[in-house]
Amino acid sequence: MNSMFGWILIFFWISPSCISQNKQSFKAVTVAFYNVENLFDYEDDPLTFDDDRTPEGKDHWTESMYRAKVSNMAKVIAEIGLEIVDTAPTIIGVCEIENRRVLEDLINEPFLRSQDYGIIHFDSPDRRGIDVGFLYKKALFRPSHFKKYPLILYEDYDPLERIYTRDQLVVSGYLEDEKIHFIVNHWPSRRGGEAKSAYKRINAAKLNRRIIDSLFAEDPYAKIITMGDLNDDPNSKSVVKTLNAKPKSTDLQHKELFNPMVSLFKQGLGSLAYADRWNLFDQMIVSSELVTKDYTSYQFYRAGIYNKSFLSNSNGKYKGYPYRSFTEEGFTGGYSDHFPVYLILIKELEN
Repeated sequence: MNSMFGWILIFFWISPSCISQNKQSFKAVTVAFYNVENLFDYEDDPLTFDDDRTPEGKDHWTESMYRAKVSNMAKVIAEIGLEIVDTAPTIIGVCEIENRRVLEDLINEPFLRSQDYGIIHFDSPDRRGIDVGFLYKKALFRPSHFKKYPLILYEDYDPLERIYTRDQLVVSGYLEDEKIHFIVNHWPSRRGGEAKSAYKRINAAKLNRRIIDSLFAEDPYAKIITMGDLNDDPNSKSVVKTLNAKPKSTDLQHKELFNPMVSLFKQGLGSLAYADRWNLFDQMIVSSELVTKDYTSYQFYRAGIYNKSFLSNSNGKYKGYPYRSFTEEGFTGGYSDHFPVYLILIKELEN
């Protein structure tokens, strides 16, 4: 078996009465998403407001800090889903990256270099210069088409003042011989208040839904995974009503979306914490064709949050919160203010 793949052994009950069981082996891959918390290089970009993240800026962001941050991010990414699949993720969506350079440095870290990742990235119009990006194992995934979709927003108090925010990145390609579409998101924040800013994320959800519907128009059986930091929870209006993501995979209709993060959220789990409350802004949502249970092709198996103890603060006021890399005191040597999320796709091994 190609060592880039993982494999798992699953027991399926043949009958509802559980009289007997059938042992099956599956090929497994991990699809991950990680908000890497302001992964900026240490050089000034005159076209963006990145001045704080320079040696002379407010954050006194040095090359040594940057290198430590990149190494930490690579270590985490290499371990996402490792307790289920015995290799690093095949597909990784990321957000809060400054440019392509930081992705190149990331995949060339010792933790990830042997995986031979490819990069898909576009510069977005975000004022601070933060983008989304897409990493993939070249040995397993072959991109066939990729495109960015701008989110056109205006301030509610001034319809002529545009809000410059992140694009939505669509990557289509082949995982082995199966075509799968991935959408990487970083929706507008809740700055100014959740309610007041909600229209921005609803518009982001509308764009995401239009992209998904256009993929269904080309292929009604399209396999789609939309993922990202939505800055909204699984029960938010933007996700439930606008994107129309369903909480259960049972009785899912054709060309519908299933959100496996709902059950995690109901258990009180989250990917970030604020004011002693967990939020699950980082989400992975799949189309109905990935939950048909036809394991001759890749299917959704499970979703999770990678929240190992080393990624959390071990003491103090924010004990248990994600161990972020930067606070008011400066660089902490930590990781991110978000935990990564992931899902596992499985496919029955031939013979």
